[in-house]
Amino acid sequence: MDNNIKIKRVLISVYDKTGLAEFVKKLSVFNVEIISTGGTAKHLQENGFKVTNVSEITGFPEILGGRVKTLHPKIHGGILAKRSKKEQMQQIQEFNIEPIDMVIVNLYPFEKTVAKPDVTIDEALENIDIGGPCMIRAAAKNFPGVAVLTDPVQYDKVIKELQANNGVLPIDVRRELANAAFKRTAEYDRAITAYLSGQAATEEPMPETVLLRLNKVQDLRYGENPHQKAGFYADESLTPYGIVSAKKLHGKELSFNNILDLNAAIGLASEFEKPCVIILKHNNPCGAAVDEDISIAYDNAFKTDSVSAYGGIVATNSEIQEELAEKMAKVFLEVIVAPKFSEKAFEILTKKKNIRLIELPPKSEIFKGYDMKTVSGGYLFQDFDLGFDNEADFKVVTKRQPTDSEWNAMRFGWKVVKWVKSNAVIFVNEKQTLGIGAGQMSRVDSSRFAVQKAKDAGLSLNGSVAISDAFFPFRDGVDAAAAAGATAVIQPGGSIRDNEVIEAADEYNMAMVFSGIRHFRH
Repeated sequence: MDNNIKIKRVLISVYDKTGLAEFVKKLSVFNVEIISTGGTAKHLQENGFKVTNVSEITGFPEILGGRVKTLHPKIHGGILAKRSKKEQMQQIQEFNIEPIDMVIVNLYPFEKTVAKPDVTIDEALENIDIGGPCMIRAAAKNFPGVAVLTDPVQYDKVIKELQANNGVLPIDVRRELANAAFKRTAEYDRAITAYLSGQAATEEPMPETVLLRLNKVQDLRYGENPHQKAGFYADESLTPYGIVSAKKLHGKELSFNNILDLNAAIGLASEFEKPCVIILKHNNPCGAAVDEDISIAYDNAFKTDSVSAYGGIVATNSEIQEELAEKMAKVFLEVIVAPKFSEKAFEILTKKKNIRLIELPPKSEIFKGYDMKTVSGGYLFQDFDLGFDNEADFKVVTKRQPTDSEWNAMRFGWKVVKWVKSNAVIFVNEKQTLGIGAGQMSRVDSSRFAVQKAKDAGLSLNGSVAISDAFFPFRDGVDAAAAAGATAVIQPGGSIRDNEVIEAADEYNMAMVFSGIRHFRH
C-alpha cells in the first residue's frame, strides 16, 4: 500500500455542481488532467477549464441518451488497477489505459425525484444512476491508490490536504473518503429498494425485509434520563413527515422526552375532525376535549387533570388565537403544537422564554410507514393504530340501547382511549374526558384510578360513559363504573366471562357496546 500517491489524473462526473468550478480551480494548481462527461464537461469548459471528454478516451460516444458513457475498460481499468501489483500496471499499459487517481462523482437525485407526489415510475427509473455508483464503488474498493469524492462538502478538506502534502492525499483521508462512498451507495440502493417495494403489489401482511435509512436530525442533550446519550433521526427513505416535518417557531430545542410526548399528542389530535385540544404528560393524555370554540375545548381538557397538565404538552388541530394564548400563558407548559398561531397569540406566548411553539404538519403527514419498537437483539414492526373503527361492527349487547348522547360520548372516548397506555379505562361525556386511568396492571384498578382522578378534579361522573381499551375480564370493572355514575360502557368484548359482564350492566340498566376490536398501547 503506497501512502504517497500523487494526484495526477482526475475523473469528474457530477449531477450536483455546487462548488465544483471553485474546487477545480484550486485543484488545477497541481497540474492535474481533468477527464469528464456530458453536462459536467460542458460546465467546466464554460468556466475556462481544459477538459478531456470521456468519449475521447474510450473511443466510443455516449449512447442511449447518456445511459452508457463511462462503462468501459479504459475507465474502470484506470480506476481499478492496483498500483502495488506490477503485473496489473503492466497490463493496463499494454491496453493503453492510464491510471485515474481521483474520482469525483455524485449521483442522480433519485431520493428527491421519488419524493415528489406526482412522480411517475418512468421518471423514477430514469433517475437511477448506473455509471455513477459503478465508478464510486470501483474507486472506493481501490482506495489505497485512488481517492473518491461523493459530496461537495468534501471539497474543502481535500484541497487543504493536497495543499499541505504537495499534491498527495494521505491514505487515512482516502480511507475516510472510501467509507463515505460506500455509505452513499448503500443509502442510494436502500432508497431505490424502498421505492420499488412500495410500487409492488403484495398480499404479505408484513415485508420479508425492511430497509432503514436514517439520517441524524440533531443530537439531543440526553435521553430519557441525563446519563443516557441520545439523538433524533429521520427516515430518509420516506418524504419528511410527522415531527420531522414540523417547524419549531420558538423556544429551546426539543428533548428526547418532548419528542416522544409530541408524537403521541399530535397522533391523538389528528384523530379528530372537530376542533380539539389534547394535554399530554409522560406519553399519556391527561385531558382531551372537543368544541367548536377551541378556547372552551382547552378549558375542558385542562379541567380533567389540571395538576398533571403542569409541565405538559398541548396539541390542537386548530389555530391558536389571542384568547387561548392568554390562558396558556398562565400555566407552565413545555410544548404547544398547533397548525397555526395568530400574530397576537405568538406575541403573547413568545414572552415565555422556555416554551416551545411547534407548527403542526398537515394531518395527512402525521404517520407513514410502520410503527417500530426496539427490543434486545431486534425490532418489532406493526401498522400504526390509526383511524376510527367501523361503527357498523359495533354491537349493543345489553337490554338497553345507548342514547344519542351516550353514542356521541363513545365515539369521542373511543378515539382517546387508543392513546392511553394499557390497561386503560377512561370516563367521558360527549365533549371531554372526565377521568383517565392509565397503565395499571389490573383493569379494575384503572377504573378506580380514573374515578379518583375525576373526584380530585371535582368532576361528576354521573351520566358519563366508561371506555375500556380491552375487554373486562370480570364484572368488577362494570361494578366500579356503575358505582361512579357511568350509564354506558364501550369495550371490545371477547372475555370468557362476557355473559357475567353483560348481566352486570343489565343489573345497573347500563347500555353496553362491544366494539369487536381492542386498542392496547404498551
